[in-house]
Amino acid sequence: MPIALLLDQGVPRDAAGSLRDLGYGCVHVGEAGMSTAAGEEILGFALGENGVVVTLDADFQAILAVSGAVGPSVIRIRIQRLRATAIAECLHFVSVHFESERTAGSLMTVKARKTTCHRLPIGPSR
Repeated sequence: MPIALLLDQGVPRDAAGSLRDLGYGCVHVGEAGMSTAAGEEILGFALGENGVVVTLDADFQAILAVSGAVGPSVIRIRIQRLRATAIAECLHFVSVHFESERTAGSLMTVKARKTTCHRLPIGPSR
């Protein structure tokens, strides 16, 4: 079953189409009418849709860490200048190799040579 990915504003919009071509349920915040939405609103939408937020920013991870929330999962890509197809390939790799972490509620950070995962909740409530 395809996972639901919600791509944040900084992620190229074309990546949503590339991910859908790979069979993933995916929407870009711009397609959802949320291009100027606050982080909390985007997280709430993803949680309600049982989705995963994909971002280039640390904001979502910080919000979840401070709040002690258990979801949604967030994938932060820290590789600069990736084109849409490369982002889709990166997210496919993460979804295959980190499926249990993603479905359990995690903060994932993807770097060029390393992916780290921290299960939610983190921070003061843990």
